[in-house]
Amino acid sequence: MRRYLPVARQHFLAALAGTSVVVKSLSAAAVLLYLLSFGLDTAYGLGVTPGYLLPPNFWVWTLLTHGLVEERAWGLAASLATLGTAGRLLEPLWGALELLVFFAVVNISVGLLAALAYFLTYVASFHLHYLFAVRIHGGLGFLGGVLVALKQTMGDSTVLKVPQVRMKAVPMLLLLLLALLRLAALVESNVLASYGFGLLSSWVYLRFYQRHSRGRGDMSDHFAFATFFPEILQPVVGLVANLVHSVLVKVRVCRKTVKRYDVGAPSSITISLPGTDPQDAERRRQLALKALNERLKRVEDQSAWPSMEDDEEEAAAAAKADSPLLPEPSTAGKSPGQESNLISFQDAPAQL
Repeated sequence: MRRYLPVARQHFLAALAGTSVVVKSLSAAAVLLYLLSFGLDTAYGLGVTPGYLLPPNFWVWTLLTHGLVEERAWGLAASLATLGTAGRLLEPLWGALELLVFFAVVNISVGLLAALAYFLTYVASFHLHYLFAVRIHGGLGFLGGVLVALKQTMGDSTVLKVPQVRMKAVPMLLLLLLALLRLAALVESNVLASYGFGLLSSWVYLRFYQRHSRGRGDMSDHFAFATFFPEILQPVVGLVANLVHSVLVKVRVCRKTVKRYDVGAPSSITISLPGTDPQDAERRRQLALKALNERLKRVEDQSAWPSMEDDEEEAAAAAKADSPLLPEPSTAGKSPGQESNLISFQDAPAQL
């Protein structure tokens, strides 16, 4: 194990070398809090405890710090890998400031939603364990947010070839894995809650509220809530999601989808949705053209087209075979006095 630590440290430092000060600062804070956890109960003072977040305590600072608190080595490794991935893949697209905003929005939302969920569980069961014994901390919430963002930006990328797993399926596959581990009592409930609310909060932010040069949010079809589920469930999930969205629009939590019609377009009427990325449309067009070219190439390899010369030769041979026997042009111009080579049967005696 020790001989792999220098190699891992070298790869980690190389990954952080190309990131901004935001990713480096968050990674350094996660390492520092992990080291402090050997002597202090960092999960108690910096993690979200539902009973202490509610009045009259109001430990609101824990909403900002709980995402950096790790007490196990594997949790620290997962948090650092998540921050490094976000810095390499998302930061060039968004910028350092937007990545920091995304980190804060996801972690604050995870803390609030998880605390609310445990409070409702306490109301239903009246067990104080759900208010004061549960500690919500770790980077799993932000991991869920990063996976949702990668689904948005590079959902068609292949993560595994055997079996074939695309990036767009990874968030729900990991959620299913954590749910199975929770049913087997191998992980605590706060792990599943942090990751699940990280998925939900990041999708809501990226779908409706993230500001960019094209407007706000991403209303493209490939990023709809139903696309997180298998195709057989997407119609049902889409119907429920549309009903929930209609209710949220009425209470002014979400905005209604606005369609703009350009009637002055020279070719046809164009419809643009706010937040739809033209780069994403171009990427999908290139993928479709690539698939079409590969299919045409396979068809051409299976059956070759006949040449025009072969067709002419075959037609001439068929016409010659079907035509009656005619004398050659060289014999047609001979004199009548020339002896004929044909045998005549006119003087032969009649047969009895």
